[in-house]
Amino acid sequence: MSRVQARQRMTGRVITCLVVLAAAVYLLLTTAPRLGLDLRGGTQVVLETKAEADDEATERTLEVLRRRVDALGVAEPMLARSGDNRIIIELPGLQDPKQAVETIGKTAQLAFHSVTGAAEQLGPVALTGEGVEEARHETNPQEGPAWFVSIDFRSDAAAKWEQLTGQAACFPPGDPRRQVAIVLDGKVISAPQVDVQARCDTGMIGDRIRITGQFGQAEAKDLALLINAGALPVPVEIIEQRTVGPTLGAAAIEDSARAAVIGLALTAAFLMVVYWFSGFIAVLALLCYALVSYAALLAIGATLTLPGLAGFVLAIGMAVDATVLVFERAREERDSPLPRAIEKGFKGALSAIVDSNVTTLLAAGLLFLLASGPVQGFGVTLTIGVLAAMFTTLVLTRLLMHFAVRSPKISGLTRDGRVRQWVNRRSPNFLARPRRWLVAAAAVVMIALAGMVFAGPKLGVEFTGGRVLEYSTSADVNQVREAVAEAGFPRAVVQSTGNNVVSVRTEPVDQAATERIRDAISQVSQATQIRDEQIGPSLGAELRTKALIALGLAVAAQLIYLAVRFDWRLGVATVVALAQDVVIILGIFTWLGKTMDGVFLAALLTVIGYSVNDSVVVFDRVRELRGKRPKDPFAKTVGSAVLQTLPRTVNTGIGVLFVLGALLILGDGSLADFALALLLGLVAGTVSTVATAGPVAILLDRRYPGAARAPRRPAQRGRAGSGAVV
Repeated sequence: MSRVQARQRMTGRVITCLVVLAAAVYLLLTTAPRLGLDLRGGTQVVLETKAEADDEATERTLEVLRRRVDALGVAEPMLARSGDNRIIIELPGLQDPKQAVETIGKTAQLAFHSVTGAAEQLGPVALTGEGVEEARHETNPQEGPAWFVSIDFRSDAAAKWEQLTGQAACFPPGDPRRQVAIVLDGKVISAPQVDVQARCDTGMIGDRIRITGQFGQAEAKDLALLINAGALPVPVEIIEQRTVGPTLGAAAIEDSARAAVIGLALTAAFLMVVYWFSGFIAVLALLCYALVSYAALLAIGATLTLPGLAGFVLAIGMAVDATVLVFERAREERDSPLPRAIEKGFKGALSAIVDSNVTTLLAAGLLFLLASGPVQGFGVTLTIGVLAAMFTTLVLTRLLMHFAVRSPKISGLTRDGRVRQWVNRRSPNFLARPRRWLVAAAAVVMIALAGMVFAGPKLGVEFTGGRVLEYSTSADVNQVREAVAEAGFPRAVVQSTGNNVVSVRTEPVDQAATERIRDAISQVSQATQIRDEQIGPSLGAELRTKALIALGLAVAAQLIYLAVRFDWRLGVATVVALAQDVVIILGIFTWLGKTMDGVFLAALLTVIGYSVNDSVVVFDRVRELRGKRPKDPFAKTVGSAVLQTLPRTVNTGIGVLFVLGALLILGDGSLADFALALLLGLVAGTVSTVATAGPVAILLDRRYPGAARAPRRPAQRGRAGSGAVV
């Protein structure tokens, strides 16, 4: 590459970084974050229309529900379709689920009234929505550009309509009594006057009428939808209901923010101790990473939820991995001039960075496609975090290192760290007997499986269906358990989930039953409800199925990618290691009696990404070493790769450990369980690469030689008669 081309490329990187950072600062200053209900408090209700309801009927129901929600007076409510027959309603700040259920759950009522006075006082109901066959918004170009609404009546309703309009036609045009009021749920949605051609006592004859006025297309469509919704009410069933108190959300924000600050500070200090001035550059890039990833969430209008916020905090630790990879590769090139060593570090780490991040994106994509609600939000934040980390490392950090790191003495890249000094004294033949490692790994797996068999997994309400109530109370958990049993719920699971927080889990129950539980707890000690979550049995089974599909597809996706990118033997070894990690996490949570809920599923899929990430870094080095020394025993090659990447593994692990440790210590409830699952996954993923993935790859290479070897290229034959040497 010429100097002019290099200068042009560097200029392009500078402009790109400046534009991205300026856009991020602008978004941060001008855009407010959208907080989920678990962070700001409120009620969420998921409704499901009956199986016979089509897409149009569900849309009509949505319009009616929108009017009902508006009547609640809730600020910034959200109503959205989910699939073909589900509607999600979020009501921020509403803490009374009974009021919400009563308001949005009833069947729509459409009625036609006469008008008796100047103040539009309504007369008795003359015709109900049951008589309406269909309403359509239409226009007739021959009559002009105006839109109108056509209504078709059933035969038995046509006579009632004629009688209603005949009475109204007896009054002169302009008289309010010549109007017919169309009322939906007690509110007048239209009050058209009877056409002047209608005769007194005869009215408008026929089973089709037209409502005209100064309608635009959107207004006519909305009116037709409302009339249809009243005429064709669609029965709905509440399959999910969540209520979160504002204090719980505020505590979650405070805990996550505090964990982010502490974890980032410890990570920054660690990087500067290990990598000196280069570590300081990495800290600046890390701050820019946090700014860019958060601004990206604001740009796409993502809703920040508790798992999403935890994922954002976690991604700060994950961003360290790519930077550490580059620094360790640069240290390996310390015999070269410093600028050249840095450039070689970026080039040498590129394939491992790309492969490890792609595997994480696969897990995040599965979360987004298969999960729903907060877990889906975690997938969004994880995806943005990975993309922002790649930009920060490969563009911004590279730029800063090029301009700022000039002195080899303070760069921190021209000396070996303590881990690398220890590695240099170790023999790479420690994996020469792979079966011993696999026996130890199998013993750990058997212990985990024993927990799943004898203790049994404790599935969350998302996967089983039921109702979970959480209360802030000073009462002892045993006193609460006795009070709930005396209230008529002897099989309810009562446990402590935090400081002065007690949860009660029952089968699906109605609102009256939850009030009895609350009253029973209040008799023991003053109690404040901070959470109310209900999942229908059908939805629980569906979510459980989706969870299994997500895990299965995650494993399949990793295997396919690694088989294509590396070698099928290394792909199989990686999948065996990640399957072992999943079993170990499930077993530990089972032995500890922890609940496996939707947040746990997010953590489990992230563990898969961690496990594969570590194996990818090692096997990327295996591929490189076997290309350089193809005659070395494969066990020695794998051992060398493990040792050479160990400094990266240790330094990255410590950086992530700081963030997760802060979440575990400062968090509570599901946030602490989330951090625990990821901590266990971090340790298990690191160990399984050495104890499982490496030995399995070695045994497969012995059975099917050729792992990580570059494919042989066919010899080029000279053309006939050309005189070329073959």
